[in-house]
Amino acid sequence: MRDRPHPLPRLPRRALLRGAAGSAALLAMTAALGSCGTKGARQTEASCVSEDLSGAEKELIFSNWPQYLDVDDEDGSKRPSLDKFQARTGIQVTYTEDINDNNEFFGKVRPQLSSCQPIGRDIIVLSDWMAARVIGLGWVQRLDGARLPNVGRNLLPSLRDRPYDRENVLAIPWQSGLAGLAYNGNVTREVRTVDELLTRPDLKGRVTALSEMRDTMGLLLQAGGHDPANFTADQFDQALDKLRRAVESGQIRRFTGNDYAPELAKGDVAACIAWSGDVIQLAAEDQRIRFVAPDSGAMLYSDNMLVPNRASHRANAEALMDYYYEPAVAAQVAAYVNYICPVQGAQAEMEKIDPELATNPLIFPDQALLARSKVFMPLDEAREREYESKFQQVIGG
Repeated sequence: MRDRPHPLPRLPRRALLRGAAGSAALLAMTAALGSCGTKGARQTEASCVSEDLSGAEKELIFSNWPQYLDVDDEDGSKRPSLDKFQARTGIQVTYTEDINDNNEFFGKVRPQLSSCQPIGRDIIVLSDWMAARVIGLGWVQRLDGARLPNVGRNLLPSLRDRPYDRENVLAIPWQSGLAGLAYNGNVTREVRTVDELLTRPDLKGRVTALSEMRDTMGLLLQAGGHDPANFTADQFDQALDKLRRAVESGQIRRFTGNDYAPELAKGDVAACIAWSGDVIQLAAEDQRIRFVAPDSGAMLYSDNMLVPNRASHRANAEALMDYYYEPAVAAQVAAYVNYICPVQGAQAEMEKIDPELATNPLIFPDQALLARSKVFMPLDEAREREYESKFQQVIGG
């Protein structure tokens, strides 16, 4: 094991809750999607005006996912990069890790945001598809690009001008990652393709896939020669049929959030659909555990910082966002969380912290890998309900 900070096992960052809770989450999500289309749920800058008190109040409330910021391993209570920001700016940050699931958090804040009420947070971090949803509902404040010079200079080109934020002033990537394949070389030979994962006889019953529809289905769409950023309903159904056959044949053991990681480490799971950050951590302990970007392509996602409506410290939030786009600061966070760093220039700074991590293509991917990585197509409310419902029926949610 390398002598470097090593985070605790992550909670399921992007997956639906499983079992009975998963079914409840799906029903709640469907209801929420239905209500999103109602007239009263949507807001505009004119209908929901936010006042910025940053000049008078040097404070900020930042909600994030668990284990998603550097921590001093000596006692686990200090966050070095955040402490430095507070000392430099005088802005006192209340940092909480209370986002465990996109849909769960959406349900928690929807009543307030839909009626233009504050949610007691100045920054929230949401995955691409949920960020697109709240932006579409008008629940997010537009940022001042002039106050984000580091973001303007250093945001990776592959993360600019996304369909839900063409001007890069609504959602600033916090960290990014890849969904692809992983295998334990102690118990199986290399797995290069999605078709191998779903059909190879020696893997039967020792395969897991992700309960996050966009990642699992995005990989299957690519494997079928389709573009997950632009596909038809028929193409989705074709990919889903392939997944159904793998379930019915017993090839797939179960569908998981991040909880596949310990099973993969032990060899109980031989191969799986996985997230890059998890596999980097496992590989630090056992180099025979490998992440593979399939020959057909990988899925790229980001978790994004947003300022919700009625948050009263927007300028303070912009200062924090821009601070984390300083390459040295971004490298410090990336050395801990092990996801794709969205900041240009951080790789050179990482060489000073951990030269081995600086060469890891899952933290600093090259253009060839990024060119083979796709973001899942934005879905309207009707298609969200349709595709998620079909997927849940297949995976047993």
